[in-house]
Amino acid sequence: MSAKKKTGTTAFRCTSCGYTQPRWLGRCPDCGEWNTLEEILLQDASPVGPGSLIAGASGPAGTDPFAPRVVPRPVPLSAVEARDGTRLPTGIGELDRVLGGAAMKRSAVLVGGEPGIGKSTLLLQAAAGAATNGRILYVSGEESAAQIRSRADRLGLPPDRIELLCTGRLEDIGRALADVNPVFVIVDSIQTVYSPEAGSVPGTVNQLKLCAHELVAWVKERDAVLFLVAHVTKDGSIAGPKALEHLVDTVISFERNDDEVRFLRALKNRFGSVDELGIFRMTEKGLAAVEDPSGMFIVRRTGDLPPGVAVVPVFEGSRVFMVEIQALTVPAKGAMTRVFSDRVDAARVSRVAAVLEKRIGLRFSDQDIYINVAGGVRLAESAIDLALAAALYSARTDIPSPQSTALIGELSLAGEIRPVNRLRQRVKAATSLGFSDVFAPEADSGARQVRDIRQATGMLFGKPVS
Repeated sequence: MSAKKKTGTTAFRCTSCGYTQPRWLGRCPDCGEWNTLEEILLQDASPVGPGSLIAGASGPAGTDPFAPRVVPRPVPLSAVEARDGTRLPTGIGELDRVLGGAAMKRSAVLVGGEPGIGKSTLLLQAAAGAATNGRILYVSGEESAAQIRSRADRLGLPPDRIELLCTGRLEDIGRALADVNPVFVIVDSIQTVYSPEAGSVPGTVNQLKLCAHELVAWVKERDAVLFLVAHVTKDGSIAGPKALEHLVDTVISFERNDDEVRFLRALKNRFGSVDELGIFRMTEKGLAAVEDPSGMFIVRRTGDLPPGVAVVPVFEGSRVFMVEIQALTVPAKGAMTRVFSDRVDAARVSRVAAVLEKRIGLRFSDQDIYINVAGGVRLAESAIDLALAAALYSARTDIPSPQSTALIGELSLAGEIRPVNRLRQRVKAATSLGFSDVFAPEADSGARQVRDIRQATGMLFGKPVS
């Protein structure tokens, strides 16, 4: 096979980082990736300025690299107008809660989640709810127009004022943005958007960075909200370069447990708290918000509690949930013991077990430990330590915890039960849901006071192990 004739009109660009050079090499000199250099035409390899592709899509002026542009100049901070309250409600209370009250105008939101979890359904419902504020543009690079219309009909959503564009080409999206001038833009998904300026393959690092930067630059200059749907990796993190998360204002993770419940939480939010949790149920009519989930993570039983169960009130943002922690201990099958816990940090479980072993003499060093949280919610705050210790004690001794008992407190390495934040609200939530006994480190909160783990286990289970 004869070699391709080289001319002065071609170059070679790395599909991973965008590095361009005149000759082909097996390894990119910039990023070090192998076999990523592809031959391109020089007129397709011209450098691109911020916002130039989106701006150039609306007219010929943006395609001229020598066209005059407005030079940005510094201004006093006191002269900048604050834009408090410029938010766009989505019509979905749980989504607005996670966003900090509603979607902030001139902001970009990145939504990640595993395939089939309901990202497209959620954003289509949000688009229908926000349609009263202006025109909506839904850009789909993965589904056809007929599929999206079928979903809207199945969900009973009005199709009025929602403009649909099925393409992945960035320049086509730019023309649609100029024509429609929407207040609510959904791009599903950013991994399918591409520009010939960055190569011909969607989803590369260079494509993601370029296309996301162009779209974010567009929304920053307009009273609109941009939602970018992102794929996730096998471990659940958002796929693509970390720079993609730095470009946007809010990063939202859509998760699920083993049933129809979905959890929506913010991993980054420049305009609100990252502690809020949105909870949905997937129904045949789409995602339905769970407005009062305070008791949904408690297993309803008749009769006594089984061993290894303890209940704790936890805060997720501004709401309190009663959550059941379940523990199981079995003799280790090998020389090394293991901790199996995907809803509570395994290091926290090991630390609490070590405190129990040291302070009250209950041995865990020869046991495999299994920890589960009813409902599938993840727990990270220190207020769960006392309930986790009670569940481990109950599982190890096979003595059940008393009925209608809630436990609150942080466990120190010395075995002390330490106060936690917003203790009164936790106690109030527990008593309102029928928990007659609440154990906590402070008596003035309305709970029964416990000072250390030895006293707590004695009050709950009788005389502690010697």
